[in-house]
Amino acid sequence: FSLFCIELTYLPIFVILLSCYVHILLQYLLKNKIFVHFVLDPIVFAGTSVEGSFAARYGCLVLIEKVEQLQIGALVSIRGVGRVKILDFKQVQPYLTGEVIPLIDKFSSETAELSSKVLGLKSALFTLNSLEIKLKAPQEALLQTRSMNSLLWAEKNINFDSAKNFIPLMTERLSFVGLQPVSGNTQSEVQALQNAKLKAMDTKDTLERLDISMVLVKKNISMVAAKLAIQSLEV
Repeated sequence: FSLFCIELTYLPIFVILLSCYVHILLQYLLKNKIFVHFVLDPIVFAGTSVEGSFAARYGCLVLIEKVEQLQIGALVSIRGVGRVKILDFKQVQPYLTGEVIPLIDKFSSETAELSSKVLGLKSALFTLNSLEIKLKAPQEALLQTRSMNSLLWAEKNINFDSAKNFIPLMTERLSFVGLQPVSGNTQSEVQALQNAKLKAMDTKDTLERLDISMVLVKKNISMVAAKLAIQSLEV
């Protein structure tokens, strides 16, 4: 896959630079409908005169599902398919191209344990969602159904033959579902979420990632329940 899109780490996660979309729409949209989104991590050489640089990290293959033409520009619906490793950059102008391979979790023979943990995570997510929709939040707060939207995304089949080797199993996709913010997260909670995401991206063990997600979801359930209790006292 040849088209890349860059994101700098100091930008909000998954906020993609507009110029990349322009190139996608103009050059590749109608032809390939896929591109790679990745994060650039700054590299600082402390104590030396060497200038800082960047390293590509956490690539994700992205499928363009729908394009709606507007009077000015277009509304593009995209979907992350799976993690990729960037092997090489081929060109820089007018957009980055390169070579990537899929990063898929190692096969787990613990199918019974895997199924049990998936069911437990889904049950916890339903509990979290039922609490979160009762929570009063300011208009600028995050959408209160992120966890459920993420679950629907994970369970939706991906039909794209040219990318079939990049599509992870549903259990792997489900293991990422719990790594979502909830309404009213504090700065420290957002940072804890980011740390959990980084750990989840690094591992290739689905069971380990399910545990990471479950810990986070349980913390969110407790946090939202406490806020609901305070909210009831303010009525």
